[in-house]
Amino acid sequence: MSPAPFPYKLVATDLDGTLLRGDGTVSERTREALTAATVAGAAHIIVTGRSVPWTRHVLDDLGYQGIAVCGQGAQVYDAGAHRLLTSVTLDRQLAGLALSKIEAEIGPLAVAASRDGLDGEVLIGPGYRTQEGLPAVYLDDLAAVWTAPLNKLYIQHPGLDDDALVTAARQTAGGLVDIVMAGAGIVEILPLGLTKATGLSLAARRLGVKAAETIAFGDMPNDIPMFGWAAHGVAMANAHAELKAVSDEVTTSHEEDGIAVVLERLLGAA
Repeated sequence: MSPAPFPYKLVATDLDGTLLRGDGTVSERTREALTAATVAGAAHIIVTGRSVPWTRHVLDDLGYQGIAVCGQGAQVYDAGAHRLLTSVTLDRQLAGLALSKIEAEIGPLAVAASRDGLDGEVLIGPGYRTQEGLPAVYLDDLAAVWTAPLNKLYIQHPGLDDDALVTAARQTAGGLVDIVMAGAGIVEILPLGLTKATGLSLAARRLGVKAAETIAFGDMPNDIPMFGWAAHGVAMANAHAELKAVSDEVTTSHEEDGIAVVLERLLGAA
């Protein structure tokens, strides 16, 4: 009796906290498992909250040549050609109104912004804490944020944790924009209705792959729509409780080759 074929045509992986270990690398075991899945007929798509300028160097280092979904679904990027295929921008008037409403409710926020485009700068406002080593422009005056198209805003609060900030922001401005948690200290304001599932569905259509043929891996609440779209959602052991609650299974952590553990099992059955 012949073994069953690999059950998915698309493997969608988040980047930080999922594919990448804490030191920013991908283990050899995980690389080999993804390569084996590709040989078995599945495409691999990276789906990340990072915009293209904060993703491109990681993809280049990995030797990744496929399509990547960046900016929480706002950007579909051809990594091999270094070309932006689609881009969705944040309405700056709505974003400014949302920001004002949130601050009126919970007090001043530290703000950063990601400009649209292949080389869009990330603008860091006063007091905003960001990961060291990522390219950014530091501002003394937030007025510069609004002078060019954006794909997202980042917000931080001096007293509220991420979960409380997301809840308060959604209650205050959820009808104007979407608010998601993408990682520790990373709460984002996005165009209303934009999610990772939006970009993933566009990328999958380009590859001729359906949601029912997709397995997705993630670790944060911003991955929930992607899990809702894919046939099978796998949360990492280090994932946020909200994502684990809607996952189909929980694997080991990003430090313990959680993606490889699942793919090796599926490949072993193939």
